[in-house]
Amino acid sequence: MTKTVVLYPGLGVGHLTPMVELAKLFLQHGVAVTVALVEPPVKAPDFSAAVARAAASNPSITFHVLPPLAADAPPAGSSSDDTPKHHVIQMFDHLGAMNAPLRDFLRSLPAVDALVIDMFCADALDVAAELKLPAYFFYASGAGDLAVFLNMPSVRANMTMSLEEFRDSVLSLPGAPPFKASDLPAAILTDSEAAKAVLRMFQRMPESNGILINTFESLETRAARALRDGLCVPYRATPPVYCVGPLVSGGGEKEHECIRWLDAQPDRSVVFLTFGSLGTFPKKQLEEIAAGLEKSGQRFLWVVRSPRSADQNLNEPLGEPDLDALLPDGFLERTKGRGLVLKSWAPQVDVLRHRATGAFVTHCGWNSTLEGIVAGLQLLCWPLYAEQRMNMVFIVEEMKLGVEMRGYDEEMVTAEEVETKLRWVMESEDGRALRERVLVVKDRAADALKEGGSSYAAFVEFLEDLETVNRS
Repeated sequence: MTKTVVLYPGLGVGHLTPMVELAKLFLQHGVAVTVALVEPPVKAPDFSAAVARAAASNPSITFHVLPPLAADAPPAGSSSDDTPKHHVIQMFDHLGAMNAPLRDFLRSLPAVDALVIDMFCADALDVAAELKLPAYFFYASGAGDLAVFLNMPSVRANMTMSLEEFRDSVLSLPGAPPFKASDLPAAILTDSEAAKAVLRMFQRMPESNGILINTFESLETRAARALRDGLCVPYRATPPVYCVGPLVSGGGEKEHECIRWLDAQPDRSVVFLTFGSLGTFPKKQLEEIAAGLEKSGQRFLWVVRSPRSADQNLNEPLGEPDLDALLPDGFLERTKGRGLVLKSWAPQVDVLRHRATGAFVTHCGWNSTLEGIVAGLQLLCWPLYAEQRMNMVFIVEEMKLGVEMRGYDEEMVTAEEVETKLRWVMESEDGRALRERVLVVKDRAADALKEGGSSYAAFVEFLEDLETVNRS
C-alpha cells in the first residue's frame, strides 16, 4: 500500500519552496504527499503567488490550506497590555494556534504515515504525539547552522558571562569553525521572550523521530559528522539525521525580460544581485550599490525592492519601487545595455543557471546559497538577517566557495567595496580559482542526488527507518 506523508511548512516563501522540493522527492520514491499550508497572519501576495505557482506546476502534490482562525480570535500580534509583540513571537503564536486545525485535518485523512514539519512548527510535535504519528523535522538551512543551534539552549543555560561579553566572544562548537557570537541570529542574543521562544524551538527538535536536512554530505562533512555523533545535543540523544539535499527548484521561466536580456550577453559575464523576499535597503545603500556597479565596469542584473520603513511589519507587502527616485540621477541611462535593474522580483533559479551569469551577490539565505552552488557560481556574501551571518561563516571559512562583502555589519557597504569585490571575483586569478572550486562542488551536488549518491542513500535510509517506526 502506498505510504502517505503530510508536510507542514512554516510561514513565508523561503520555507514553502524547499518543502515543495522535498514533496517532489517523496513522489519520486512512490510516497503520496499532502502539503498543509498556513495562511500568514497578514495577507502576503508573495506567499499566495508562490502557492499558486507550486500547485500549478506540481499536480501530483495535494495542497491544503488549513482553515483560518476564528474571526473572534485575538490577532497574533496583540497582547493583554496592547503593546505589539516581537514578530518572532507573533509567528510562534500564529503557528501554535494552528495546531487545532492541523489536528482536525490529519484526523480527516484516511491514513497518514508521518508528519514532516518545518523547524518553526515545533508545537506541531504535540499534535503528532496525540495522534501517535511519527514526526520529523525538515531543516531547510544547512547542517552547520543546525549543529550550532542545537547546542545553543545548553550554551545559553550554562552561560556565566553577561550577554554583552557573550556577544563579543568567539565560540568553538562541534561541527563549526570558530565564529563570533555576534554572528548568531539577533533573536537569540538577548534575554527577550523572542530569544526564549527560539531556544525552546531548538530544544524541542531532538524530540522528533529524525531530522531531514537540505544539504549534502560532502558540502558539510564536519557538521554532518558532529550531528550524527551526537555532539551537538549535550542534554539528550540526537535523533537520526539525514542529509538529503541539495533540494532546489528546477526553474523553467523562459519568457521573462531578463532571460531575453541575458541571452544577448557573453558567457559568465554578468553579476547577479538579489537579496531574498525580505531583503531591502535604504535609499543611501542603494545609491552606494549603484555607484559601485557603475565604477566596476561589470555587466550586472540587479533586483531592487522598495525600502521597508522601520515600523513596517515583515509580512506587509512592499509597493513597487520607484527606480528613478531611489537610484542616482542618470544611473539607469548611463548603464543601459551593460546592466539591467528589475523591480522586486526575478526568476532567480533561471538567472543563476543561465550561461551568461558569472557571479552571485547574495544575502546567504540557504535556498539562494544552494541555488548558487548548484549553478556553479562564486558567492559574494552580504548577509542581512536570521541565520544568514552563520551561513556566510560556513560559505567563506568552511566551504571556501565565497567572499565577504565587508561593511554589511557596519553603517554601509560602500561603493568602493562593491566595485573592488566585483572586479576581484570577475577579473582576478583568485576569483577564477574560486570559480574552479565552485565548479567541483557543483558536480558533487549533482552526484549526491543520483542513485547511489550520498543524499539518495540518506533518503532511502530515512524511508526504511520510517517503515520500522510505523511497524513498532
